[in-house]
Amino acid sequence: MRLLLDTHIALWAITDSPQLAAHARSLILDPANSIHVSTASLWEIAIKHMLGRGGMPVSATQATAHFQAAGYIELPIVNAHIAMLETLPPHHTDPFDRLLVAQALAEPLRLLTHDATVSRYSDSIILV
Repeated sequence: MRLLLDTHIALWAITDSPQLAAHARSLILDPANSIHVSTASLWEIAIKHMLGRGGMPVSATQATAHFQAAGYIELPIVNAHIAMLETLPPHHTDPFDRLLVAQALAEPLRLLTHDATVSRYSDSIILV
C-alpha cells in the first residue's frame, strides 16, 4: 500500500510518540507499504516550529533527516495537486490538511491521519 502520512502522524512516527496508534505504527512499519511525506508537511513543521506553535518537537531540518533515515519518500507539490484543491468540498479550513488531501487523491495515495475532519474527504483516507 502507498501511504501518505499526515504531518502529526509523521512526527509521532519519527519521535516514537505514544500518541501514534498501534494500527498506524503497524502500517508504517510494514515493509510492504511505501511511506510518503509531503513537502507540505515540512513546510508546516518549519512554520509552526519557528513560531513555537502546533506541538512541533523538531525543526524541518531535523524532521527531514529523520524522514530520510526512516526511508520515507518525499512527495513534492506539483500542479495537479493544486488543481485538485479546487475540487475539494470545504470540510477543513487548514491549508496544509487540504493540500495533503489533494495530494493523496491526485496521486493516488492512502492518507493516514488522526484528524476526523480530514477523513471526511474520502473513504480512501485511513483514520487512526
